[in-house]
Amino acid sequence: MTRVNEYTIRSRVRFSEIDHTRKMTLPGIINYFQDCSIFQSEEIGYGLEYLNKQKKAWMLSAWQIVIERYPKLGEEITVSTWASGFKGICGDRNFCMRDEAGEITACANSLWVYMDLQKGRPAKPEADEVEAYGVSKPLGMERAPRKIDIPENMTELQSFPVRRYHIDTNEHVNNCQYVQMAKEVYEGEEPIRQVRAEYKKSAVYNDIIMPRAGREDNRTVVELCNVKGQTFATVEFRA
Repeated sequence: MTRVNEYTIRSRVRFSEIDHTRKMTLPGIINYFQDCSIFQSEEIGYGLEYLNKQKKAWMLSAWQIVIERYPKLGEEITVSTWASGFKGICGDRNFCMRDEAGEITACANSLWVYMDLQKGRPAKPEADEVEAYGVSKPLGMERAPRKIDIPENMTELQSFPVRRYHIDTNEHVNNCQYVQMAKEVYEGEEPIRQVRAEYKKSAVYNDIIMPRAGREDNRTVVELCNVKGQTFATVEFRA
């Protein structure tokens, strides 16, 4: 089903997006979702150049990604996104990846906060900025809570610095990079079927990341913290 305000890109799974299984990686899926939303903003005139002039940005606060299957090398895919609601400083957005048969391979709920970068605090978007995206019916997927519960027993792991390749156009660590950092300590043997990420504080170049990980039931939770113990992001994986 195509929604009124749905924006779609078409692609083919590239060699650079797969791993040793010849299937798309989790970061590959996330990057497609991010790219799709950026392309929509660029096309309607509220992209990076506009936001830079306004000194504003939509910052990802949390998302939940469900993977039905990982597409294979060479598969034709379509990736869609649409705004599913706006309230005050926040916006909800859905994402969907489909195969040639129109079957969903991955989908996501996400929550975004509009930020005034000059003042360093949330701001309410202008009416024209909201109207440009429109609002369509939310995707019919079970929605998990935004807040991620931390397991009782967490183990501190080897720290590492933020590298230049982690940084995006806002001079912060990119949303997908946090998930990739957390995935490095994931020890499950089964493919990841759900990811939840909660973003709390922006890491910048040369910050030191102090990971903490814990496993509880069928989930692994990774906290990415700074040297003071403040959390940059919390990521939960379920197989």
